Amino acid sequence: MEKENDLVLNGIMLREEIHKVLEEAVEGPTPFKIAVSEPTASGENRGHYSTNVAFSFSKIRKQPPLLIAEDIVKKIKNKASKLIAKAEAVAPGFINIWLAPDAFYKELEVILKEKKNYGAGKKTKEKIQVEFISANPTGPLTLANGRGGFLGDVIANTLAFSGIEVEREYYVNDMGRQVLILGKSIIASQGHTPEEDEFYKGAYIAEWSAGHKKFVSENKNNPEAVGEVAAQDFLGMIKTTIEKKSGIRFDRYTSEKNDIRAKGFVEKTLAAFKKAGAAYERDGAVWLKTSEHGDDKDRVLVTSEKEPTYFLADAGHYLETKDRGFTGKINILGPDHYGYVARIQAAAKLLGLANSRVLITQAVRLIKNGEEARMSKRKGEFITFEELVNDVGADVARFFFLMIAPETHMDFDLGLAKEHSSKNPVFYVQYAYVRARGIKEKAVEIKRRPDWNLLHTEEDMRLMLALAEFPEIVADTANDIQAHRIPRYAIKLARAFQIFYERERVAGEEEKLAQARLGLVCATIQVFENLFRVLGISAPEKM
Repeated sequence: MEKENDLVLNGIMLREEIHKVLEEAVEGPTPFKIAVSEPTASGENRGHYSTNVAFSFSKIRKQPPLLIAEDIVKKIKNKASKLIAKAEAVAPGFINIWLAPDAFYKELEVILKEKKNYGAGKKTKEKIQVEFISANPTGPLTLANGRGGFLGDVIANTLAFSGIEVEREYYVNDMGRQVLILGKSIIASQGHTPEEDEFYKGAYIAEWSAGHKKFVSENKNNPEAVGEVAAQDFLGMIKTTIEKKSGIRFDRYTSEKNDIRAKGFVEKTLAAFKKAGAAYERDGAVWLKTSEHGDDKDRVLVTSEKEPTYFLADAGHYLETKDRGFTGKINILGPDHYGYVARIQAAAKLLGLANSRVLITQAVRLIKNGEEARMSKRKGEFITFEELVNDVGADVARFFFLMIAPETHMDFDLGLAKEHSSKNPVFYVQYAYVRARGIKEKAVEIKRRPDWNLLHTEEDMRLMLALAEFPEIVADTANDIQAHRIPRYAIKLARAFQIFYERERVAGEEEKLAQARLGLVCATIQVFENLFRVLGISAPEKM
């Protein structure tokens, strides 16, 4: 049983406990949240954690930040703590903090006790829908679609691991102009009508058309019917690519035709906007006051021809989401939707779904032999997402896409992705895990509680610090949905373990030290497995 004054930590508590110590040291109300930066490697002169709290108090107390930092450090030192071993103020006013070894030892105990639940959050009342990919079913998925797909999948994994109820949704635009153009493209491919610049082209159009020659011929004057049938087939192909080849999971495929329009959500949404006093008529059309909620101008809901716009239908989708009990929605869109963000966010706010966020993913360039492979869905000159996954594997494709922040354009290096060496970050991370498993399999089973105090080398401490950071990584990502943080952490953890592996031993050490090191390795294996589960990549037994 723990003594009353013992340090009890689990996961996120490391950083939170530091936060509490700082709050006590400033002795007074804080009109802001005290920021504690992410850990740095053990042994570096910046400490394990750092904070710039003195700069914020400098404005309030009208004193130099360094003077305030020195005062805070003095108060920390005067207060005995099993958490902080050392704190120092450095110009121009930062505070660097070194954790006491007991903090790391306690965290190892928590990892080995909680196992697959280590880093997981407690169940909340939040219910979040994550909508991603949602590509028009007019052909194969592009690399940009795949980037958004992996991003949405990992965000959903992270939220669920954090205790939030999550629904993964693919919104199917199965009617309207794009489906009509698809039908016209297929009819034109058989020579029934002339080709047009806006038509979809490429082998996939010709292949589908050849397989449905009689149907297309019989419906050459009904492109909408041709487009709808083709769209259903293409959606089936998309599902195969997503679920069977890429490991991306969806809970629901929502049909615009059947789930939104047929169920009256377009009309319900228009009525809701009018009831809120947010809609008005002008020039025969109905407009929404989006400019009052962050948009650069008001948007049309119903045209002067009395036709509902795509924007109104999309707003209806948000209302349908809210009506099914969701407290928030995360929508991942491609770069061509950048100008759409403000208006849909305004609509979400007006409909009462205030906890709504939109992420825009930027374009992807596939680099092959030092040159860019061109991509254009309509011209047919593009590398599909399925082809990429088949070529490099789902784990590699996922990891590479996730490493780069979604708002940044990325070059996907096909050569590096196919390399089986430490240069390939996925190989590097998975190989670290395989090595850790190898140590465990060859070692004698732990029979008693290890003497953690024997773990005190720089390599031991660096690895323990990296392990303790995992819950913070999960919590931060669930909060700000910056999923690129997770693969970057995976590389950091793998690096900490590889250095430990190269410089420290388990087998051949004195029994007590060997048992303590084995306990550290077992904790590392567990964190890797939890991390891989959030990332959605495999945990190989050998490589």
